[in-house]
Amino acid sequence: MPSSNSPHSEAFFLSPDRDNRSTPLRGLGRAIARYYDECYVDYRVLWLNTHNLAIHYGYCDEETKNHSGSLLNMNRMLAEKTGICPGQVVLDAGCGLGGSSIWLAERHQVKVFGVTLAESQARKAQKFARKRGVESLLEFCVADYCATPCVSGSFDVVWGLESICYALDKRSFVKETHRLLRPGGRLVVADGFANKTTFNAVEWEAVLAFLDGWAVPNLVTPPQFQSYLEESEFVDVAFTDITSHVIPSAERMHRIAALTTPIQKTLEWVGIRTPAQTRNYHAALRQIELLEGGLACYGVVCATKP
Repeated sequence: MPSSNSPHSEAFFLSPDRDNRSTPLRGLGRAIARYYDECYVDYRVLWLNTHNLAIHYGYCDEETKNHSGSLLNMNRMLAEKTGICPGQVVLDAGCGLGGSSIWLAERHQVKVFGVTLAESQARKAQKFARKRGVESLLEFCVADYCATPCVSGSFDVVWGLESICYALDKRSFVKETHRLLRPGGRLVVADGFANKTTFNAVEWEAVLAFLDGWAVPNLVTPPQFQSYLEESEFVDVAFTDITSHVIPSAERMHRIAALTTPIQKTLEWVGIRTPAQTRNYHAALRQIELLEGGLACYGVVCATKP
């Protein structure tokens, strides 16, 4: 929001716990679910495959540089940071199509309870789990990860891969995570974070393209998120900036958006592309400005419930 009512004001503020999109709507959860319903075809055609089922950036390193492999490599890196072991119970907070949940069940023999705001995603995730033969280890439901129906102390790990950015109040997510984890349980979050909270008009245009396009209400800075964890008495709170590892993935997304611009413009003109799909295109085109321009970073947060 602008710093004053003056149309000439150049300062814009990214506020935590507030919907900062250009047209905030009631029912943020419905807007998020609608975004994923309408943009599924974009992800399915241009980003994921039925093996990785990944709606997130990839993690590139010396061993893994191809796109599909980098998406799975993100799972591997987060699992290693978390120290996931066979027999544990994991909450996949914002599970999407179940890609990470299925990978965890297959690779680490853990039980996973996945929650999503989109009913269509829960149905698809359960179908994919059956096809991969791990349905006995997985359960998916429609729920808000800030207020789940789960019993306190039910989980060894809470996993949030590019999903916690959707929480309007990220303190609520942290408090719910603390409730759900057993003593010694671990939280891992991989997501975008703001590097600052005050922007000029040009910067704010790029920020809004990101927020509006992906139905994200706000981003917090790493210190803000770490402070929420410390307030809830988490220990061993650590943040790792992995922006350099996701830049290749972000650049790929930008290239795809740029190359498909003629198609996007034509389909938009004839009314085939929905507003959500058009906003998704603009977010894909401009997200690189946030990461390469230093407005935002991509990081991993780990913490332990004592």
